[in-house]
Amino acid sequence: MPQTSTAKKVSKEMTIEEIFARFPHKSQKLAQEMTNRGLHCVGCGAAVWETLEAGMLSHGFSPEDVEEMVLRLNEILEEKTDLSTITLTKRAAEKYRQILKEEGKEGWGLRFGNKAAGCSGFEYVLDYSRKPNDDDEVFLSNGIEVHVKKADVSRLIGSEIDFVDGLNGSGFKISNPNAKGSCGCGKSQSY
Repeated sequence: MPQTSTAKKVSKEMTIEEIFARFPHKSQKLAQEMTNRGLHCVGCGAAVWETLEAGMLSHGFSPEDVEEMVLRLNEILEEKTDLSTITLTKRAAEKYRQILKEEGKEGWGLRFGNKAAGCSGFEYVLDYSRKPNDDDEVFLSNGIEVHVKKADVSRLIGSEIDFVDGLNGSGFKISNPNAKGSCGCGKSQSY
């Protein structure tokens, strides 16, 4: 039986779209986990009506694979978030330092923001930042300064920036507890 709209966990009866809609604050991590495990229909039209279970079984996954996926997605939902800061994972900080070195910008901070774009309203922006602006709030995480416009802090506080390296989606991924909605592929969000 499908979960009610107040579900706190992922179930195999949910569609992928429903998973992202119910858990927008973790949509990036959830999408990445599904993709990493070989479920490449994240964001496709079938995600609107096909359940996670039906989608996985029709793509050659076993019932055990479905159960493992559900368990892993729920583990992601249970991960704790520090709502008082903006965090870079160790992996993200290491990758950013590597990029800075390659670009000759060692010691620079990371500009983190969002802009109006995407099908859900906002997309994240990551950029180099030599030094903070007067209207920035500065967060320090794993040795990297994160510069955020004070006007954006309320939407971005509590975010975790991670780096995922894989065949189907390398790059920086953001989990934001303030997101209230997410598009079907988890790339844009609303507040």
